[in-house]
Amino acid sequence: MSEIHYAPKGAEAGTARRAMIESQLRTSGVNEPWVLSAIAAVAREDFIPADHRAHAYIDRAIPLGNGRFATPPLYTGKALAAGEPVKGDKALVVTAGSNYLAEVLRPLVGSLDTVDAADAAKAVAGSDYSLVIVDGAAGEVPQTLVDALAEGGRIVTGLFNKNVSRLAIGRKTGGTVSFLPLGEMGIPAIPEFAAPKRWSF
Repeated sequence: MSEIHYAPKGAEAGTARRAMIESQLRTSGVNEPWVLSAIAAVAREDFIPADHRAHAYIDRAIPLGNGRFATPPLYTGKALAAGEPVKGDKALVVTAGSNYLAEVLRPLVGSLDTVDAADAAKAVAGSDYSLVIVDGAAGEVPQTLVDALAEGGRIVTGLFNKNVSRLAIGRKTGGTVSFLPLGEMGIPAIPEFAAPKRWSF
């Protein structure tokens, strides 16, 4: 007989959300009040497939189908803290099947657009985003996202290399972006952003 899970609802979901903040985010160094308030205000279970909603507040990636995953809550918190959004930001969130991170970020910036990773080419040069957050790990960040970033703008993403994923931040200077890794953590890879296969010896 298959196991049955029950999705958290109402007060139960609120309790689970508070427990996530206290036992996952705070204990992992996410203590910025504005980050925690933004996360507390959004019902994560609303962005999780029905058959996985019982796991909405567990600190792990949740499968969305087609090789895509909802990133763990810790990634949301760490990515927001790294990006340091302000009301003057024109922001873009690159999604990979879930709009949860975008909804958490929305009240923290001046304007926000979203684009699915499969359509990242639509983020074109001249968009002048001051903040781009990729909701997942990229083997290679598409040049279209760099082109869409304003000079001096910042981009937060997971970077995936040799089976290791790291949170990283970059800033556009002279038309290019160099990334600074901020630490290893479990971040699901975005299939559309896989690095091209290269010869190795």
